[in-house]
Amino acid sequence: MKNPLSTPVYVGIDVSAEQLAVHIIPDEKSFMIDTDPESLNKLAKKLVKIEPQTVILEATGGVERNTVSVLMHYDLPVVVINPRQVHDFARAKGLLAKNDSIDARVLAEFAEAVKPEIRKLPDQEQQNLNELLNRRQQLMNMRTTEINRSRRVASGTVKSSCKEHIAWLEKQISDLDDQLDKLIQSSHAWSTKDNLLRSVPGVGDNLSRTLLAALPELGKLNRRQIASLAGVAPFCRDSGKMKGKRSIWGGRAPVRKALYMSVISAIRCNPPIKTFYQRLRDSGKPPKVALVASMRKLLTIINIMIKNNETWNYSHGINY
Repeated sequence: MKNPLSTPVYVGIDVSAEQLAVHIIPDEKSFMIDTDPESLNKLAKKLVKIEPQTVILEATGGVERNTVSVLMHYDLPVVVINPRQVHDFARAKGLLAKNDSIDARVLAEFAEAVKPEIRKLPDQEQQNLNELLNRRQQLMNMRTTEINRSRRVASGTVKSSCKEHIAWLEKQISDLDDQLDKLIQSSHAWSTKDNLLRSVPGVGDNLSRTLLAALPELGKLNRRQIASLAGVAPFCRDSGKMKGKRSIWGGRAPVRKALYMSVISAIRCNPPIKTFYQRLRDSGKPPKVALVASMRKLLTIINIMIKNNETWNYSHGINY
């Protein structure tokens, strides 16, 4: 239990594969520890004693997961932050030098200054689903590369090799699809959401799986928050009398990509989305602007459906 009268403590942890750099504010203590299970548990027990307000780490492509899992096991207030936010913060402070200890201190200072919201982090099953989906996308990208390569080469031997590789990749993708479906169906919560999502015209396997894996906040946030997380919220660029063009920025790229592909389908088979898109085009909006707005509308509808546990009906597209 934190003492409300005590000075808040913030901990920054810079993660690498073999070592962690740790910095604690306001004590200004820095130290290095290894990433083996015994060392991580010792670190967690030490942090529990000082009752930090926030323990912050950067997302590092999965390298941080073991550390995060141990810290969460001890009910520590862990935040995993987008590295871009911390880098911008460091530049704003004029901190151009970079090493592990400096990075840990910057993370702690960022936590103290910004006080990022502590959100529930993905559990092991959520991480597994996300990793399977990421692996599927990697294989899809490899297949596209091989298809393009097979079209450019003249050698029959190379073409044959490409075709064999493409067939192998397609088998791997099919196997991953089966694993994804089994994992989703093994969870009542996921399978229920999957059924709701697939009831929407234009929403298929890819978007449903992507939203379940990469946007677990769906149905728990308001429309502006969920649009910002997905990267389809427009940001203004105004200054004085100058009114700049609004543009989308940041967010979760896999979600945005899957939404884009679904909206391409929805503007043909989903009447409310089709009408909305066409109205924007008729008013002079460029195709890209109309598509992004339609992506945002589709996500807003889905968010409300998940929140209210409702399957698709025509009124959703009219009212939201």
